[in-house]
Amino acid sequence: MKGIVLAGGSGTRLHPLTLGVSKQLLPVYDTPMIYHPLSVLMLAGVRDILLISTPADLPGFRRLLGDGSRFGIDLSYAEQPHPNGLAEAFVIGADHVGDDHSALVLGDNLFHGSGFSDLLHEVVGGIGPDRDGCVLFGYPVRDPENYGVGEADAQGRLVSLEEKPAHPRSDRAITGLYFYDDQVVDIARDLKPSDRGELEITDVNRAYLEQGRARLVDLGRGFAWLDTGTHDSLLEAGQYMQVLEHRQGIRVACLEEVALRMGYIDADTCYALGEKLAKSSYGRYVMDVARSFAAAAARNGDR
Repeated sequence: MKGIVLAGGSGTRLHPLTLGVSKQLLPVYDTPMIYHPLSVLMLAGVRDILLISTPADLPGFRRLLGDGSRFGIDLSYAEQPHPNGLAEAFVIGADHVGDDHSALVLGDNLFHGSGFSDLLHEVVGGIGPDRDGCVLFGYPVRDPENYGVGEADAQGRLVSLEEKPAHPRSDRAITGLYFYDDQVVDIARDLKPSDRGELEITDVNRAYLEQGRARLVDLGRGFAWLDTGTHDSLLEAGQYMQVLEHRQGIRVACLEEVALRMGYIDADTCYALGEKLAKSSYGRYVMDVARSFAAAAARNGDR
């Protein structure tokens, strides 16, 4: 499976912060925002990832992430010069996706919850060679009229999809994480721009819905889906991550830790990555994770 992170746009709602830096390079407490969508793909077992952003912002992502090899992934880059819609990611990334299944995650969407990694692996397994279609994730919100909203039947099959409906049939907002089979590139290429001149991801999803090949996975209690499109929501996301770190001692979207636990790198490599950042609390956390992982592996080896 191939992965795409779409980290474009101009972040106008966050001006003046985003006049000089990409929104997805802003901090969410003490971690770059872009770490969050990358960690989602890594947790799903996706290691071949394309990051799409504006020509002006791509150098910043390259400086931060390089080719991804230190995290055990293959990271490449592509330009989206103009914000022509989320579905354009599959037109831009057509060669990257090829004939494979793919996952798209938006660069400003944050996910956290117990068992999230297991859920992702279940979804990836379900959209593998033996099954097709698309998988969307729904999250309950108080104001569904402000979102794209999905409705599913008892088997989880998507039965309706509405964009900012006046009278929502569901309270499940469609999040910025999407899994598709090998037909998505062709579907995206055949789209006509919407009234606002964009290739809409909702139209991609509606194509699968009309074919009866779309599922909606419910992210209910125990999960957090955070958007960071405004100053208030960015602050709230940072406060959420701060509470988790201070109360529970965990860091969400620590790429070094994710890579270690997924088996993409070993404990020695993880520790060395932490050493390079040892003057920061983040670096010391990475070193602690590597030490704990190595100690646990040694204990299990003695049994």
